[in-house]
Amino acid sequence: MLLASQIRMSLIALAAPSSPTVVAFHRGAKQWSALFPRSRGTGSSLFANSLGKRLQLRFFASGNNGGIAEEISEAEKEPANFAWPNSKKPRVCILGGGFGGLYTALRLESLEWPDDNKPQIILVDQSERFVFKPMLYELLSGEVDEWEIAPRFLDLLANTSVQFFKDRVKVLHPSDHWGMNVSKTSRCGGTVHLESGLLIEYDWLVLALGAEAKLDVVPGAAEFAIPFSTLEDARKVNDKLTTLERKTFGKDVQISVAVVGCGYSGVELAATLAERLQNRGIVRAINVETVICPNAPPANREAALKVLSSRKVELLLGYFVRCIRKLSELESSDAFTGVDENSTEVVPASEKYILELQPAERGMQSEIIEADLVLWTVGTKPPLPQLEPSDVPFVIPLNARGQAETDETLRVKGHPRIFALGDSSALRDSSGRILPATAQVAFQQADFTGWNLWAAINGRPLLPFRFQNLGEMMTLGRNDAVISPSFVDGLTLEGPLGHTARKIAYLIRLPTDEHRLKVGISWLTKSAIDSVSSLQSTLYKVLSGS
Repeated sequence: MLLASQIRMSLIALAAPSSPTVVAFHRGAKQWSALFPRSRGTGSSLFANSLGKRLQLRFFASGNNGGIAEEISEAEKEPANFAWPNSKKPRVCILGGGFGGLYTALRLESLEWPDDNKPQIILVDQSERFVFKPMLYELLSGEVDEWEIAPRFLDLLANTSVQFFKDRVKVLHPSDHWGMNVSKTSRCGGTVHLESGLLIEYDWLVLALGAEAKLDVVPGAAEFAIPFSTLEDARKVNDKLTTLERKTFGKDVQISVAVVGCGYSGVELAATLAERLQNRGIVRAINVETVICPNAPPANREAALKVLSSRKVELLLGYFVRCIRKLSELESSDAFTGVDENSTEVVPASEKYILELQPAERGMQSEIIEADLVLWTVGTKPPLPQLEPSDVPFVIPLNARGQAETDETLRVKGHPRIFALGDSSALRDSSGRILPATAQVAFQQADFTGWNLWAAINGRPLLPFRFQNLGEMMTLGRNDAVISPSFVDGLTLEGPLGHTARKIAYLIRLPTDEHRLKVGISWLTKSAIDSVSSLQSTLYKVLSGS
């Protein structure tokens, strides 16, 4: 009875007011009780305002011995200190499970560690799934299944010693800043405060938190526009499109979509949606620049323009969005109202939106366009500035965009125990420009971060990061893409050939061998089915004489 009470109290200590779900992954249930002890009280002042609130906390443990699920609801919660399984081995905490964070964890797992010095690794992400973002567009076209490009972290980490927490980062408290009065005998690099109330003390920290859509720059964007950078965004866009397609089915009404931004993301999104809607809708792409994809190779830009033109995408170049608002009933022009023949549901005019466009240059007239769906692909903001503790100055150096300033080894300046990569890093190339926040950069930085962590832990020299541009790729719809590899000068692959090359390149980049095998088999099966279907259609036309 006493033992049961102690176990229950140790689970209760993990509860917190802000995030109802914490997912912990480990290889054996044997460590379960050691991982979550009763709080020792450290940092309790941080949670003084959190006590007395109710919430439900669900734990999922997955490993060789199956799963455990427990639901708890209590009146009072206390902060909990995470207990690492081994107090002597290095402790690495990775914040963010995107390309930078997940691939750094997998890189650390793959390295050979001398003298049984392999670190303990925690990976924290607010989602339960890793998302292969360059292929989110294929979810809208129906070319891939969700599990193929958004596998669960627990599945990807099933054969590793990495522990996964589904949680949000609330506050960072680094204690490794040069010049700080820190005990020389202490190897602690600082603590991470999660929204669930868990406090994680680390020796080494990796910042790979990615970036969020920046919707607060234009009035109405946050309320009426949908960004396209996460799995939830893709689901929302697909659901909205499906609803619009059903409501307009069989009617002489076109679906209007406005895509704000004509960088890679905006162009890929516009091309994919135009192919999906075909003659049932119209896609307008808006860009403040007078060209699309200004940083793309000329051949990629020309191929994209050709596809957009063939699919009748309207390009509004040289305009910026001044505001977005709902269309009032008085302003309603085209009748996107009415009653479905098989339904009494009315599609109100208020579901349309007005975008007021301002010319970026003189000599152009302002424009006002209507849209049933507004998609936002411009501007991002790293979440690092939001993690500043309220009681002390934030000692991590950030640039104006909120990215951590790093040296060439990807260590945060002034913090020898913190690494930053991807959108969280402000690393500059040899010409002084900040490296672009692309998947390609994050891939390569994860490899270097893993190696440099190994070197730092083992007292070896760290390697300077050097980005190697391998080329540019963009999808332009089903069975259509363009790719310009940098290692073959002047070569550009377009259409089905570019599409195949792109899928192979991304298949190779998927996180684990097991997942690559599953996805490869799935894609081959789909390709075979499509080929047979196409052959049957051709034979039918030949035999019928059409």
